[in-house]
Amino acid sequence: MNLLDTLLCLPLITALLAFATGAAGKAARPLATLVHSLGISLLLVLSFSAAALVLKGEVLSSLHDWCRVDSLGAIFLALIGLLGFITGLYSIGYMGREQREGHISLAQLCRYYGIFNLFVFTMLLAVTANNIIMMWVAIEATTLGSVFLVGFYGKPGSLEAAWKYIIICTVGVAFGLYGVVLVYANAANALPQAGDAIYWTVLLQHAELLDPTLSKLAFVFVLIGFGTKAGLFPMHAWLPDAHSEAPSPISALLSAVLLNCAMLVVLRFAMLLSKSVGPAFPQTLLIVFGLLSVAVAAFFIVVQRDIKRLLAYSSVENMGLIALAFGIGGPLGVLAGLLHTINHSLAKALLFCCSGNVLLKYGSPHMDKVRGLLKAAPLTGTLLAAGALAIGGVPPFNLFVSEFMIVSAGLSLGHGVLIVVLLLLLTIVLAGLVRMISGTVFGAAPAEIAKGEAGALTVLPIVLLMALMLMMGIRTPDPVMRLLQSASMVVLDTKPSPTQAAQLEPAVATSAVTDAASIRADAAGKP
Repeated sequence: MNLLDTLLCLPLITALLAFATGAAGKAARPLATLVHSLGISLLLVLSFSAAALVLKGEVLSSLHDWCRVDSLGAIFLALIGLLGFITGLYSIGYMGREQREGHISLAQLCRYYGIFNLFVFTMLLAVTANNIIMMWVAIEATTLGSVFLVGFYGKPGSLEAAWKYIIICTVGVAFGLYGVVLVYANAANALPQAGDAIYWTVLLQHAELLDPTLSKLAFVFVLIGFGTKAGLFPMHAWLPDAHSEAPSPISALLSAVLLNCAMLVVLRFAMLLSKSVGPAFPQTLLIVFGLLSVAVAAFFIVVQRDIKRLLAYSSVENMGLIALAFGIGGPLGVLAGLLHTINHSLAKALLFCCSGNVLLKYGSPHMDKVRGLLKAAPLTGTLLAAGALAIGGVPPFNLFVSEFMIVSAGLSLGHGVLIVVLLLLLTIVLAGLVRMISGTVFGAAPAEIAKGEAGALTVLPIVLLMALMLMMGIRTPDPVMRLLQSASMVVLDTKPSPTQAAQLEPAVATSAVTDAASIRADAAGKP
């Protein structure tokens, strides 16, 4: 069994063992926690090992090339491993507290760990799939794997959110299936071997043989279908309810990882269409949907009074930014989109985990009830404020770097009006986030709220996430930089020239504050 086989089997085995611990009686909790801890730890090790092998130039393959990991997939694979571990660690503290306080039963806790790992498996399958039919199956499976977590508490609001989630996403992803079938039928008629039409890598190699009209129509269906799962406007209606009603660790996993899986599928089909008919058509659609997502989310963020719903709309905004970056294109635009994917994932995981600590402390995510967090739980309050500023694009945090790169890429390619509108919308987003900070973090805490943090395992993950955010904001580690460069070239379907390498390297190696002039100069100098 190779590394990729082992990685895919690991969460399945962990899930089965976690379900089985429910029959262990009083020993169920320590056994379930042990199984879950080992599972997420091995997930981190194996996913990073896979990414390291890809970084050395290897391409991982499994199941007769139905699963495949290149440098682009390795970024998303490593994110699943990292955030699966961190949110899994946070789950031990958060859900353990919920069980001790009687909000869930011991049997529910064992089921939670089992479904959590099943959900991780479906996301691993989605980002490693080289079979385009299996891409759709995996994205659909992520819905089935996570809907039980969205409605986990069984309350009317969570059950309504779960039904809304599964109906909207299933209908949306059905559009994606139609787009995938169109691509397959198109390729089966064009390729020498019709059976090869299911392999994305083969399709990319022979994209020029595909019928242009069918390819464009297929991409429209793919963008609508998988864009629904990615949370792009106007297909985003499920997202605020699902993210706000799910347990906080699951909200973090949904926002920080699941949305990326769907966006990766959209990106892969955009690459296919770009090689088939040219980049103008897919880039235009991505810019339109991306900018609309940012615009709609910005105004919803300003009026939200529920912290988790505000963060959910922030996810819509940031997925719009990622789509916009890929739509702008070019070496710097693609790199900015991939870097923003990483940066947003870290920040949103931190913020949803902080919101979970707020729920444990105040019993409500509503801003009218949350006051004086800095005095009630100083570390959580500090990290919530810092995370909100980070997601708003304030330096020295990591999202400032990727957002600055998106702006630089847009200006260098002549999208001046688009960038001005984007900056105005980002200013509105920042205003909404500052309003949340001022209303919840500062002031006097209610007298009935006990002082102190919720527990070590609810604090350690958010401290780790903040450290990673600062590291990415100040200086991106060299291995991450090289993986980003390689993935950008995969998206552009080119090998890096010395000029492109010189353009990309300073953009990710140092902060945007230090290298603003060099990034803009390099981008402007690109022929």
